[in-house]
Amino acid sequence: MRTFHRVAAVAVIGAAAVSLAACGNGSNSAATGGTTTSMAAPTTTMSTSDGVTKTSDTFGPACGQIPSSGKGSLNGMASDPVATAASNNPLLTKLVAAVGAANLGDTLNSQKAITVFAPYDPAFDALGADKFAALAKDPATLAPILQYHVLPQRFDADGLIAAGSEKTLQGGTVKIAGDKTSGMMVNGAKVLCGNIPTGNATVFVIDRVLTPGS
Repeated sequence: MRTFHRVAAVAVIGAAAVSLAACGNGSNSAATGGTTTSMAAPTTTMSTSDGVTKTSDTFGPACGQIPSSGKGSLNGMASDPVATAASNNPLLTKLVAAVGAANLGDTLNSQKAITVFAPYDPAFDALGADKFAALAKDPATLAPILQYHVLPQRFDADGLIAAGSEKTLQGGTVKIAGDKTSGMMVNGAKVLCGNIPTGNATVFVIDRVLTPGS
């Protein structure tokens, strides 16, 4: 979710378009334009914490791939709203393109407290270029898929693990398994770097695109 390039979105998003349909339009260059769509927040289990994390709370095998300085670093991401923060992360360029194609950047940035499961670039590559391109041209299909990657409440890893499952903005449920030491899973997708703080969201980079009903 941070500066989104619509041109890149059309080229790559066809296959990425699996989950953010109900979100809105993008505020950054990568997620501009479009009509804001309201996001109805389904009922969700209350966490015992506010879900806010610090950069020192991050965990996972891919955290070392995040830049150590600049806007795309953990410190840089912490100060920006989630879509803007994601746009600066080199692991999330295709997700950012998908969010831009679905016009969801502004909506994500405007949320006060959410949790985002963010597929890294190879996860979108696994969908295949043709599917990704098709989804990029079909925001109505893409948005609900992206929305399935967002929880309407902010959770840290401990809160998610304790809950076991949570409803997404799309309305479906994601299941959480494992732990921070042995490996945390979201619907079977591995958490590559979790507890990433942004201005309005806690982000978990995952290795697979989630699909409703999976």
